[in-house]
Amino acid sequence: MIRTVSFQIKVKKVIQGLLIVGSIVLAYFIYSAILNPIDFKTAQDLRYSATIESLKNIRKAQIAFKDVNGRFTGSWDTLAVFVKKGTLPLVKKIGSLSDEQLEAGMTEKEAINKGLIIRDTVRVAVFDSLFGKSFDIDKMRYIPFTKNEVFFLGTNVITTGSGVKVAVFEARAHNNQILNELHRKFKQEIINLNEKRRLDGKYPGLKVGSLTETNNSAGNWE
Repeated sequence: MIRTVSFQIKVKKVIQGLLIVGSIVLAYFIYSAILNPIDFKTAQDLRYSATIESLKNIRKAQIAFKDVNGRFTGSWDTLAVFVKKGTLPLVKKIGSLSDEQLEAGMTEKEAINKGLIIRDTVRVAVFDSLFGKSFDIDKMRYIPFTKNEVFFLGTNVITTGSGVKVAVFEARAHNNQILNELHRKFKQEIINLNEKRRLDGKYPGLKVGSLTETNNSAGNWE
């Protein structure tokens, strides 16, 4: 009788232990199902935000380069040298129309022709004008939160339906690059994200500009 009671107690403890383990496992799966997507979205948003800021800076540099050179560049070194050492034309206006001149119907063009308003073009440094002293141009080519992964940078010339040739550029980073350090923890979430973008016919990552269409250097997040 004593042995039977002892055995029953042991069985009861084993069952209780299994229930505790089962509860922990269940709680883990519930946590993963609910909080994993939230944690992934938070980490993704942080990296996307930094990557978008970098792509905006790339676009800013490329547009300035084209304004001066009449084309975009697919070379990071060329773009970096331009930002560091290049200059941009800046038109300064000296003088303005008085109330009396405006009431008399004088236009700014007329005032310029009469020498009442002077326009003078000066050269300003690209770096100071566009970015400021705190900006690290040498890091512009690298995707944030990665171990020196470099943005793709390319150029093309597209002929429109009306026969006009338009210079274009594209800078991009795939999700597998942007979210690379999250791959071990959020592998399935990244796969799902890429698959959703593919099914929607969209690039699985972030990019600015396009090599296949004239989109006014827009970002795919805009």
